[in-house]
Amino acid sequence: MRFEVFTLFPQVFPPYLETSILKRAKENNLLEVNLHNIRDWAEDKHHTTDDTPYGGGGGMVMKPEPIYNAINSVLGIPPACPLILLTPQGETFTQQKAEMLSKIPRLALICGRYEGFDERIRQHLITEELSIGDYVLSGGELPALVIIEAVTRLIPGALGDPDGAFDDSFGSGLLEYPQYTRPPEFQGWQVPAILQSGDHSAIHRWRRDQALLRTLQKRPDLLVSAELDKADLTFLKQVIKESVFPIPDSIINIITQRED
Repeated sequence: MRFEVFTLFPQVFPPYLETSILKRAKENNLLEVNLHNIRDWAEDKHHTTDDTPYGGGGGMVMKPEPIYNAINSVLGIPPACPLILLTPQGETFTQQKAEMLSKIPRLALICGRYEGFDERIRQHLITEELSIGDYVLSGGELPALVIIEAVTRLIPGALGDPDGAFDDSFGSGLLEYPQYTRPPEFQGWQVPAILQSGDHSAIHRWRRDQALLRTLQKRPDLLVSAELDKADLTFLKQVIKESVFPIPDSIINIITQRED
């Protein structure tokens, strides 16, 4: 997997890229991240990359020339790979989107700053826009790192456990089941006996049920599109029947009327 990252602050990236999973992925030639400083393609001696907006208003806008020149130099025009603009206006980045991107061998990310980009960048160069949430940051560097890590975790061999990414929250369409480790008792708090039973079939079912329960409690909206079999639906319907926590009526109706 190869990322081309266009940014005004390339120094932000190395500390995180040289840590944990991303570091191992790079060492194992599963990940390559090339950092491109947009200032290097500015056309004046001061390396200016922003200017005041036409029509007035506060803040500064990123100029089109340095970005165009950087993209042309690295990727060509039209770009040789998908070119993603990181902006609060973009499609919300999800696990499903990460899975889609993980199948593309080369991706380019543009990190914004100031009040945003000259609109001509949006209109004529980019493939799509992505956002990591409905809030505003000072730039696109953190979103770029989020996307790089989320996508890298899905590359075969990037994680020590080949099923690790699937078991994570959202990997299976559900939130992850509760996890425990040693000691079996701490401050009087016990690890569930079933996890110490050695019965792998029962453990698998318990984990699935707990993932369903946790999703119903915290993110019931995910159950609308989750793949659920007969055992899943039987469990959920029983939980709804006995539930002591609030569940939206719309979710109750969908689950109780759904058949495997």
